[in-house]
Amino acid sequence: MNYAKQPNREKAAMLMISLGPEVAASVYKHLSEEEMEQLTLQISALRKVSSEQKEAILGEFHDLAMAQSYITQGGIGFAKTVLEKAVGEEKAMALIHRLTSTLQVRPFEFARKADPKQLLNFIQNEHPQTIALILAHLEPVKSGQILSELPPEIQSEVAKRIATMDRLNPDVIHEIEQILEKNLSQTDMQDYAQSGGIEAVVEVLNGVDRTTERTILDALEIEDPELAEEIKKRMFVFEDIVTLDSRAIQRIIREVSNDDLLLALKVSSEEVKQIIFKNMSQRMVDTFKEDMEFMGPVRLRDVEEAQSRIVGIIRRLEDVGEIVISRGGGDDIVV
Repeated sequence: MNYAKQPNREKAAMLMISLGPEVAASVYKHLSEEEMEQLTLQISALRKVSSEQKEAILGEFHDLAMAQSYITQGGIGFAKTVLEKAVGEEKAMALIHRLTSTLQVRPFEFARKADPKQLLNFIQNEHPQTIALILAHLEPVKSGQILSELPPEIQSEVAKRIATMDRLNPDVIHEIEQILEKNLSQTDMQDYAQSGGIEAVVEVLNGVDRTTERTILDALEIEDPELAEEIKKRMFVFEDIVTLDSRAIQRIIREVSNDDLLLALKVSSEEVKQIIFKNMSQRMVDTFKEDMEFMGPVRLRDVEEAQSRIVGIIRRLEDVGEIVISRGGGDDIVV
């Protein structure tokens, strides 16, 4: 199979699966909400990543990463020389061609990834010519959304300026682009057994923080409600501890650190606290309650990270068969 001709989104999904849930979760933290949603949908659509596919995708990623590194260090000429010695002239030229086309970023590329409403807030008070210049470089759908939300008195003026826009000095475009990007950046924008599909998405989502998880699932509920529901059915979150039997909970308590458990219980429901305390010795319960009382305020992020680490331990214990998690409805599947 010629993997070079596969769509880039599919390659990205295969790469995430090949790298494993922990690395994939780290990558997710650097993506926009739209990118996370698209990548999650693509991962869920993959049925299986074979060993051959994994080797090809990882190899391509390695080659591209090395090529970009060489370009950064010493320009195209240096990169071409090094790559020719490493992989041969033909493959070196192919890599250089792909990278140089990628590095030729279109003006306002960052704005294409921004939320239309947020972009609108930054440009609606600009001169109509500036607004027209920015909208002319966005996708038609996004430009249309922003144009329709502009004050009525300038909508037609902006539309006219887009229609009559001639070639502009690249330096002018670059200056406007830099100013807008700086303003936007100061805001709050921002192994799977070689199998893909829903289980792969679940693995990734169980590795991200709860806020990111909720963001992705909320977006998926709009895009594909059935898929979102199926993913949620298979996910295990900290509050699901109440569904485990006493033996499993006792095993988990022995495995996790007291500090993580203390943080995780700080904002958990009374039901979760009671079932945890029920499986502790009275002395341990008294110690935990006393520590919680004197703990004081804690950051929600720290609590979520502690809960995420505990969920990771639970999934590991499940994988090795030390605990059993029942999933589904009346026809539960025991794994």
